Amino acid sequence: MGSDHCAGLVSTSIKRLTGINDISTNIANHKVTVSFDPVTVNTKNIKEAIEQAGYDVAAISESRSQGNAEADAAVEERYLEQAWRRLWFAAIPTTLIMVLMMVHMFWVPVPNYLTWVALLGFPVVFLQGGWATHRSSWRSLTNRTANMDVLISLGSLPPYLIGLVGFIYPMTSFIEMAATIMTFHMLGRYLETRAKGRASQAIKKLLKLGAKTASVLREGHEVEVAVAELQVGDIMVVRPGGKVPTDGEIVEGNSHLDESIATGESVPVEKGPGEAVIGATINKEGMLQVRATRVGADTFLSQVVRLVEQAQGSKIPIQEFADRVTAKFVPAVIMISLASFVIWLIFAESLRPILYWGAEFLPWVNPELSPLMLGTLSAISVLVIACPCALGLATPTAIMVGSGLGAELGVLIRSGEAIQSLKDIKAVVLDKTGTITRGEPALTDVIATAGFNESDVLRFAASVEAGSEHPLGQSIVNGAREKGLEVPTVVDFRAITARGVEGRVDDQLIRVGSRRLLSEANIELGDLEEVMIRLENEGKTAMLVAAGDQAAGIVAVADTIKEDSKAAIAALHEMGIHTVMITGDNERTARHVANQVGIDEVMAGVLPEGKVDAIKRLQEKYGQLVAMVGDGINDAPALKQANVGIAIGAGADVAIEAADVTLVKGELTKVVEAIRLSRATFRKIVENLFWAWFYNVAAIPIAAVGLLHPMIGVIAMTTSSLSVIGNSLRLKRVKLNIDK
Repeated sequence: MGSDHCAGLVSTSIKRLTGINDISTNIANHKVTVSFDPVTVNTKNIKEAIEQAGYDVAAISESRSQGNAEADAAVEERYLEQAWRRLWFAAIPTTLIMVLMMVHMFWVPVPNYLTWVALLGFPVVFLQGGWATHRSSWRSLTNRTANMDVLISLGSLPPYLIGLVGFIYPMTSFIEMAATIMTFHMLGRYLETRAKGRASQAIKKLLKLGAKTASVLREGHEVEVAVAELQVGDIMVVRPGGKVPTDGEIVEGNSHLDESIATGESVPVEKGPGEAVIGATINKEGMLQVRATRVGADTFLSQVVRLVEQAQGSKIPIQEFADRVTAKFVPAVIMISLASFVIWLIFAESLRPILYWGAEFLPWVNPELSPLMLGTLSAISVLVIACPCALGLATPTAIMVGSGLGAELGVLIRSGEAIQSLKDIKAVVLDKTGTITRGEPALTDVIATAGFNESDVLRFAASVEAGSEHPLGQSIVNGAREKGLEVPTVVDFRAITARGVEGRVDDQLIRVGSRRLLSEANIELGDLEEVMIRLENEGKTAMLVAAGDQAAGIVAVADTIKEDSKAAIAALHEMGIHTVMITGDNERTARHVANQVGIDEVMAGVLPEGKVDAIKRLQEKYGQLVAMVGDGINDAPALKQANVGIAIGAGADVAIEAADVTLVKGELTKVVEAIRLSRATFRKIVENLFWAWFYNVAAIPIAAVGLLHPMIGVIAMTTSSLSVIGNSLRLKRVKLNIDK
C-alpha cells in the first residue's frame, strides 16, 4: 500500500464482507489489522477481498516482538529490493530508448527506429513494475473506484498503443513518453519506499535492541535458548555487558543497568533482588539471575512497538477530510483529461496563440503539431501531473516521523487523533502523587534542640525506625544512610499504636513519634511546637525525637516534588495552558505543593469517582480541550474522560492502557515535549497538504492548455511526492526538550 488512498481501497473491499467488526490499515509497515467474527467470515475470505482490491497478501507472524524482529526486517528489505529491481528493469531499456531518440533526432536516422523503441519499451510498460501498476489499476476499476495507479496506466498505455500506429500511418511516436512515464513512476515508488523506511526507523531500532538468545537455568544447568522460546518463570542468567533477554525480576545479584532505551536516562540505575528489570536493557557489571515475568508480545519493548504502530496506522480528522477529497479527485482528473483532449481536437486553432506564447520560453512546446497530437499530449500531461501521490503521503509520513521521534524520546502516542487534539489543549489536569511529586516519602528536614546536633537526632530516629515497617520510618532510615550515618542496632523496640515507636540506642531510651507520645512521657516540647506547626503547614509529616527525658529535635518527611515539575509547569504557562492539580489530599498540603511548582488551580479532597466529574466541569469551561496526566489505577476513568489522557509510564498498567499518550520515563517535562511534538507534527501535515494541493491546482490548468510536456509532468509528480516526504523528515530536527 503506497498511500492512504490504497489503504482506503483495501478497507472498502474488506468491509463488503459480512462479519467484519473493525479494520485499521498501516501503510508504514504494509499491514492491515482486521477484527472479525470467525463464525461468519474467515481469513481466506479476507485474503480474497484484499486481492480483489489489487494487492497481494504476505504471510506475517502472530505478533511483532523482539523474537521475530529479524523476520520483520527481512520483509522491509524485500519491499525495498523489489522496488529497486523494478526501477532498474525499467531504467535500462528507457535509457537505451533515450539514447536512440537523441541519435535519431540530432545525428543520423536509426534504421528500424520505431521497431527498436517498441521492443525496448514493451517490458517497461507491460512487464515487472508496469504489469503491477496495470493490475492494480484494473482491480481498482473493477471495485468501482480509481486509485493513483489508474492515472499512471492511462498516462502510459495509450501513448504506447498510439505509437504503434506509426507502423501503419506515419506519425509522431509516443512510445518514448510511455516508457519514461513508467520509469519515473518506478523511481518515485523506490524513493518513497526508501524514505518511508527512514520514517519508520524508530520501530526498526526498537526491534533490533532486544537480545536474540537467553541463558536459562534448567535443572541446575545453563541452557541457551532463543528469546522467542522463553516462558514466564524461567530463571535467566545475565552476565556483565549482556542484555536482559526479557522483562523480569532480579532474584539474585546486584548491578547497575543501562535503561536508556526505555527511559532516555544515560546514568545506569542500581538494581538488586526483588527489583524489576526491562528486557533489552544492558547489565553493566555484576552477574544477575532474573526471573522472567513477561515474554513475547507482553514485554515492555513489544508494547512500545505496538503503541508506535497504532499511532502510525491511525487517522486524524484532517486526514479523513483529505481522503474524502482525494477519492473524488482521481475521477475528476480523468474527466478533465478527456475534456482537454476533446477541446484541443475541436478548438485547436483558437488555442494555438497560447502555444506560440509558451514556445518563447518553454523548449518542449511545439505549436505546429496537429490537433490530435496536441490533444493527446495535453490529456496525458493532465493525467500524470495530477497523480495525487503527494496528497496520499502528506499525513501518514508526518505521523510516522512524529510518532517515531516520540518513541525515541520516551513519549508514546497511541493515536493520530491525539496528535491533532494535543496541539489545541487549553488546560492540563495533573494528579499530585506520582505525577507532580515522586509518590514516595523522603526525608526533608532534621532540626536539633540545644545540646544535640542534627546527626545525633537523625541517627537516633533512624535506629529506632529501622525496627519499624512503616513507609515513613523507612524514609528516615534511607535518609540517614544517604548522609553516610551509621545506624546503630536498636534493642527493646516497641511500636505504640497511633503514637510512634521507641527503643534503646546506646543505652538511651529513644522515642520517635507524635506530640502525644512525648506528652505521655512528660517531656516538654518548648520551641519545637512552633517548628512542628510550620512543618505541618508546609504539608510535611513531622515526628518528634526524644532522648531519655529530653526532646532532642524533629525529623520531617514528605512526598517530595519531582526535579522537573516546576520547569514543566512554567513551560506549560509559556504555551498559554492553564494548569490544574487534582488530589485526594487535604487543602493545606495540596496548596503547599501547588505553590511550590506554580500550579494555577487546585482541586483538593477529590475522591477517585469525583475526578471524572471534575474533568467534565473543566471541559465545559475550556471547550472540550482538556488533557489529564495521571499514574494510578484510580486515574484511569479520568484519563478516559479527558480529551487526551496522558499516563506516567511508571504507573499502573490500567492507567497506561486507558491513556492516549504514555510517558515512559515519567518526567513531567515529557508532557511539554508531547504537546510540542503534536504541534510540530500537525504543522508538517498542514504544510504537506497545502503544497500538495497547491501543486495539483496550479499544475492541472498549465497541463490542460498544452504548456506542460508529459515527461516534465511525471518528473514534477515524483519531485512533489519526495518533497512531502522530505518535509516530514525535517521533524527530526525540531527541538522539543526544555531547559530544566
